Amino acid sequence: MDDTPLDYAASGVDIDAEGIAVASLVGALSASVRKTGEFGAPVPLPGGFGGIIEFGDYRLALATDGVGSKLMIANELKKYQSVGIDCVAMNVNDLLCVGAEPIAFVDYIAVPKTDPETHAILGASLAEACKRAKITLAGGETATLPGIVTELDLSGTALGWFPKGDAITGENLKDGDVIIGLPSSGIHSNGYTLVRAILKRSGKSLTDKAPFNTSHPNRLIERFEEGEITLGEVLLNPTRIYVNPLIDLIKSCREGTGPCGVRDLKAMAHITGGGLSNLLRLHDQLGWHIDTPLPILPEFQWLAEQGSVNSKEMHRTFNMGTGMMIAVSKDVAESVQSWLDERLPGCRRIGFVHNEGRKVTHKNSEIVFEHY
Repeated sequence: MDDTPLDYAASGVDIDAEGIAVASLVGALSASVRKTGEFGAPVPLPGGFGGIIEFGDYRLALATDGVGSKLMIANELKKYQSVGIDCVAMNVNDLLCVGAEPIAFVDYIAVPKTDPETHAILGASLAEACKRAKITLAGGETATLPGIVTELDLSGTALGWFPKGDAITGENLKDGDVIIGLPSSGIHSNGYTLVRAILKRSGKSLTDKAPFNTSHPNRLIERFEEGEITLGEVLLNPTRIYVNPLIDLIKSCREGTGPCGVRDLKAMAHITGGGLSNLLRLHDQLGWHIDTPLPILPEFQWLAEQGSVNSKEMHRTFNMGTGMMIAVSKDVAESVQSWLDERLPGCRRIGFVHNEGRKVTHKNSEIVFEHY
């Protein structure tokens, strides 16, 4: 087997180049015609996990995203039971990071040819996703685009809200704050260009039995086949939606009935593309150290071995078993951790915030990030 190390850029996605491209796009955008004090006026948002606009005594938050190249695996297997969950999850999880409660979602489906059976499966998947996220599916659009798209594509936009002045942005972080990790359900919806490159090198089929022990206390595989769990089922396991328990946590802390005050909830990061480097979006001076990471899920270990992918690249491309991280005041960390773990088993303290330079470091000394 070829043991040349694979990475995300070599497989077709350069995170650094994407960052430069996004910065160029943002720099070319004109200012909003809505002025401060008007409904719809923009509200500056550190971290960039969603867009915020004014709405009287409230703030509305918007996030948009798609399933990405994970859909290529779904298209190959003709299995779409989980992709609606992925699409909703990638959006609502971003809204949580600013303290917004997701309330509605609209989808966009593009296909080369209309297929009622596939659309019915997608509809059921989106309905299940909205149930898990406690949101309304407010509408959507299906476009049949032969010649433009060659396979089904799915994206969407989520709307959320929070009271004016209650945004969670990271600006109040301080040295000594504690990081709590929430377990992921698998690869979620990032890094699949690299996943597919590794899959090709391995010689394995999506319908083969998973070549590793799939059991793990932090997640279950949602089955769409009978018999032994296949590699395709593991790779298509849907992204975890964190609305429950995080919105209950935020609401109870705002109301004074939770394990801490709302000001003790300092920051939240959705660990998606960019992996641990996402933490650097939350503060322009403070650093982060992960000293007791959550267990790495077996599929990540298999991918690293088959693709000869080094630890730093793995932790920049994938969530590695930790789908969300929240930073809280040190003196309430134990109570918040216990509260979360009762509702989502596997949550625990994984690190701390420090003032020794703006970087992310890790128990594994090879893993260091100094830019997003």
